Amino acid sequence: MDTLNLVHSLTLAQADAPPAAATPAPTPAPAPAPANGNATPAAPQTAQPGQPLTPNPSATKQQDPLGGLFMPVILIAVLAFMIIFSMRSQSKEKKKREQLLEAVKKGDKVQTIGGVRGTVTDIRDDEITLKVDENANVKIRYARSAIQSVISTKDED
Repeated sequence: MDTLNLVHSLTLAQADAPPAAATPAPTPAPAPAPANGNATPAAPQTAQPGQPLTPNPSATKQQDPLGGLFMPVILIAVLAFMIIFSMRSQSKEKKKREQLLEAVKKGDKVQTIGGVRGTVTDIRDDEITLKVDENANVKIRYARSAIQSVISTKDED
């Protein structure tokens, strides 16, 4: 009988409102049965004539003031920072390596990427000749990019 009164009072309350799309009237959820039998069940919420049914304030969800975009924006900003930082460090290393390869001259002792150590005897555009054995006068040609580091320069000797 309570449900019938609720539906009737909701219908009366909506009579003053402008017509809207047909939607079924909300029905209150049944109260859980008490476990020990001592507690009285909560009465279902009923609307007074002329007043709309208000939802339970504890049941409403709190909305995020930023519309749920805060975490994705932070993650994108951190990702962009990391990408820019890594690109900058790579360009610094590339410049440092180019300066090293440009500074190599005859008489420098160098080490190749493969670990071969030798003395520079000839430099061409993209090719360097290393003398790797003093006694047998063994010379090997390498690409300039194969030089990993300069061990000592001619000026230090």
